[in-house]
Amino acid sequence: MKTLKSLTLALALMITCGFVKANDVPAAYLTKTRAINTYLDAVTRGKLDNFNEVVDKSAKFSILRGKEILSCDKKEMAEYLKGQKNIEQACTTSTDVVESNADMTVVKVDMKFEHFTRSNYVTIANTANGWKITNVYSVFK
Repeated sequence: MKTLKSLTLALALMITCGFVKANDVPAAYLTKTRAINTYLDAVTRGKLDNFNEVVDKSAKFSILRGKEILSCDKKEMAEYLKGQKNIEQACTTSTDVVESNADMTVVKVDMKFEHFTRSNYVTIANTANGWKITNVYSVFK
């Protein structure tokens, strides 16, 4: 009888564990809002928490300076931002969604300084790991 109870309990436990198993979901699923807010914190406030998480490994950063385009990858941008850590930019920031659908979103981020404005066009894509920044194109006015 004791063996039958143990066997029944073990079988019930195995069945329960089989039904309860959930699909693996990333610990911090990335939303569009989280991706853009993390980017804003990094470039305007020098707060780098989760920056690497919201930027795709193949992301490209381009800056149009006059007639010259300067480009860098995620690693180079992260290194640059480390040098700006905890430095708050003297600008006002605004965002505007330029285009949005289920697969990608383009957000215009204007950073207005005293004598110029830096406009960043941030592309966010819906990847298997959540919404990630895939491209940033910056122009100065």
